[in-house]
Amino acid sequence: MLRVLAVDDEKPALEELLFLLRSDPRVLSAEGATDATEALRRVNRALDAGPDGDDAIDVVFLDIHMAGLTGLDVARLLAGFARPPLIVFVTAHEGFAVQAFDLEAVDYVLKPVRRERLAEAVRRVSEPAHPVRGTRAAAPALPSANRAVPAGDQIPVELGGVTRFVAIDDITYVEAQGDYARLHTVEGSHLVRIPLSTLEERWAARGFVRIHRSHLVSLSRIEELRLDTGTTTVRVGTAELPVSRRHARQLRDLLMRHARG
Repeated sequence: MLRVLAVDDEKPALEELLFLLRSDPRVLSAEGATDATEALRRVNRALDAGPDGDDAIDVVFLDIHMAGLTGLDVARLLAGFARPPLIVFVTAHEGFAVQAFDLEAVDYVLKPVRRERLAEAVRRVSEPAHPVRGTRAAAPALPSANRAVPAGDQIPVELGGVTRFVAIDDITYVEAQGDYARLHTVEGSHLVRIPLSTLEERWAARGFVRIHRSHLVSLSRIEELRLDTGTTTVRVGTAELPVSRRHARQLRDLLMRHARG
């Protein structure tokens, strides 16, 4: 049975979240805090009391945008504790998912919170991979159909109100779509609210290269490089992607080095 602390500086949102949590039979208790300072004070008291104390907290359901310290700030501070509670972020903003899972959050729930989606978050927290009285788990819960992939080797995507995890090694190329990026895999594609420039910086060491202002490609997934009357393209699976003149020479050099091992 879980002992929960919910943190949100908007009282109606906090009350609704607490109502849903208290309705779940897997939740023993759910208390609320309206700011980061109060939340940290309660967690501190819970840790002083020990895992069997009356004030014990197993998991914190944490809003991100709050006055003063943000939910991300709180998660960073909690990570410094010897036995921190698990973290589930509950937010109206999609754009912080990567940062949230970098902080080893178990789940990332979007507002408005649906009962079924919250129940899924509670299930993930309750899994054996996330012992509620031990040290915090090293990676977020994975969909049951996925193989186990370390947290840094995957990216969270929201699909139908459920956060799923795509292995970065499964991504063939990325396409810029305004402030969003579309991740292409053999099975399909996923839209995430992360600029292409950010992914270029983070994934350079993984072999992703910029070939155009609109495309980032996994070097190992390039099957063919074509030169035709001054135009350069690459084939990645069934997609043929343009290579800008600015990136063409660097790409050819990288492909040659890659081919030589």
